[in-house]
Amino acid sequence: MRLDKYLKVSRLIKRRTVANEACDAGRVLVNDRPAKASVNVKVGNIIEIQFGTSTVKVEVLDVQETVRKDDAKELYRYL
Repeated sequence: MRLDKYLKVSRLIKRRTVANEACDAGRVLVNDRPAKASVNVKVGNIIEIQFGTSTVKVEVLDVQETVRKDDAKELYRYL
């Protein structure tokens, strides 16, 4: 699954266009490397997102195309 879509489905970022812009600006790292929106996300990847002064670091636990809002937190684990 594409990185921008994963960020939206997992609800780490609310909209896919915002996720795409964050990737283009270099604020999203996958396995400590700057990632484009088209990077393929796999189970076990470490995603780091920089929101202004704070940073969110998560590990991908599952990849699904669609998820209910309540189940979205099961797709990742905070580090």
